[in-house]
Amino acid sequence: MKNRKPIRSILIYVTLLLSFASITAAQTILIEAEAFTKHGGWVVDQQFMDQMGSPFLLAHGLGKPVSDAVTTVTFPAAGTYRVWVRTRDWVAPWKAPGAPGRFQVLVNGTPLNAIFGTEGAPWHWQKGGAIRVTNLRIDVSLHDLTGFEGRCDAIIFTTDTNFAPPNAGEQMAAFRSQALGLSSKPKDAGNFDLVVVGGGISGSCAAVSAARLGLQVALIQNRPVLGGNNSSEVRVHLGGEINLPPYPAIGNVVKELDSGHQGNARPAQFYDDNRKMGVVQAEKNIHLFVNMHAFKVEKQGGRIVAVVAKHIINGSEFSFRAPLFVDCTGDGTLGYLAGADYRMGREGKEQTGESMAPEKPDKMTMGSSVMWYSAQTNQPESFPDCPWALQFSEESCQQATRGDWNWEAGLNRDQITEFEYIRDHSFRAIYGNWAFQKNHSRNKDKYAKLKLDWVAYIGGKRESRRLLGDIILQQQDIQKRKRFPDSFVTSTWSIDLHYPDPKNSKYFPGEEFLTICTQPKIKPYPIPYRCLYSRNVQNLMMAGRCISVTHVALGTVRVMRTCGMMGELVGMSASLCKKYNTDPRGVYQDHLSGLKQIAKRGVGKLN
Repeated sequence: MKNRKPIRSILIYVTLLLSFASITAAQTILIEAEAFTKHGGWVVDQQFMDQMGSPFLLAHGLGKPVSDAVTTVTFPAAGTYRVWVRTRDWVAPWKAPGAPGRFQVLVNGTPLNAIFGTEGAPWHWQKGGAIRVTNLRIDVSLHDLTGFEGRCDAIIFTTDTNFAPPNAGEQMAAFRSQALGLSSKPKDAGNFDLVVVGGGISGSCAAVSAARLGLQVALIQNRPVLGGNNSSEVRVHLGGEINLPPYPAIGNVVKELDSGHQGNARPAQFYDDNRKMGVVQAEKNIHLFVNMHAFKVEKQGGRIVAVVAKHIINGSEFSFRAPLFVDCTGDGTLGYLAGADYRMGREGKEQTGESMAPEKPDKMTMGSSVMWYSAQTNQPESFPDCPWALQFSEESCQQATRGDWNWEAGLNRDQITEFEYIRDHSFRAIYGNWAFQKNHSRNKDKYAKLKLDWVAYIGGKRESRRLLGDIILQQQDIQKRKRFPDSFVTSTWSIDLHYPDPKNSKYFPGEEFLTICTQPKIKPYPIPYRCLYSRNVQNLMMAGRCISVTHVALGTVRVMRTCGMMGELVGMSASLCKKYNTDPRGVYQDHLSGLKQIAKRGVGKLN
């Protein structure tokens, strides 16, 4: 029994070697869409790569076809090449008509006969016919036909008439690496004092705090910008208050990153991506790695020794080694990969005694928002009907010109494994509602000169995994203001929990896209440090919405100014871990007074 897994691994390896030898002999070329030389109007979407295997290009045109993505392909030899395109019909999970994600593949300007994005709910390789190659350099383009979220993962050209591309798991990952000529071993990115995974507000603050205290920090972010939900990609303002007792200097780094603007779903400049990037890049001790997605860890015993991250665009892999790591991914991804204890969903009253908890535990979480807004124009603006979207009536339609936080979906779905479904369901709600308002509403004249101006394609999550620490903060601790010896980061937000809007449920039961919230006020409450490190992975800390709290307690700690202060504190703790050669728990046990001294000083540069 003990030898079955190694034998299976050897058999898979030998099978892959034989298939790759056949591929090489037959000439097979893989072109990753995200690696196209020019993306045109297509955008890189990497939110679901852990589930479907790769980033992809998305034609996010708000109903108007986007400009072509273009690249040049060099073929190894002339011949007839069969074409495969990895894509999907993104509305097929709802059995909706119309296949709105249609696009063509052009070869030297001439479209293949197939229309892509028209078949199958899962990601798969759609056949694209064959081409005759005589000139070994050809231009390949993705030509969007609708402007409604067409998606292309990759294109294969092969002379092997029997070749069927692998579509999932180890085989597809191995095929990609071999076809792209990637090394089987990650490149060494270096040794650091601290590796922070996740470049939102909490991760940026953690990196800055540790760097200013003398640590060499690797900050790994899987988007091209910093800020997470507060970036121009998602557009949520910073919530919560900073610079409060017991340590009013905590929050100074948050202040440096803050654009000063309030309001959700506003123009991009309100969120000032450049300000955040400038603060981080000014720190000589921070080594910033954007467009890098952490997907694997290496462990020795109960400790992480390295994180492996993949470059979003070119697929190359890098290994980041350090004695200490911080999970600021929001999803608790690093902790999950390392085997950290975690919870997901709501605890029941019998488990926690919380008055706001349900009677029995369940899998419900708060949802993800896809916000949007329209803009006034000087002339009538058309918008196509969307038979594949949610269908509305005068009663169910939202008379709306913008969508704020409450355009929120997926509360009863898995916010990790089903996240593409959740985001796409929000698209169907937004486009269907807008089409009804523009074309069928009794008030359609009111919307005639409005155009759909911005819709987020990066979903703004509130809740998924919560990593468990030595303390799991809960409702009673906050409302009764329980004092812990390691209380540091002060939460000021209400216990803000979200639920499906009953009015929305009336028309879309089980497929709601609007929420309501309950917001019991609290008095400012300092979160204990022991919520910010893993109870079973010795050298892992966390900051942000994945810290050690119950679902109910998450309602108050999850807003971004509060999360940023958590980042500042774990950066301070990291400096003590290095100074005393200890782990995060050791800081609490043996050096709590030292952490209090640093927290009292703070690490900010602004008055």
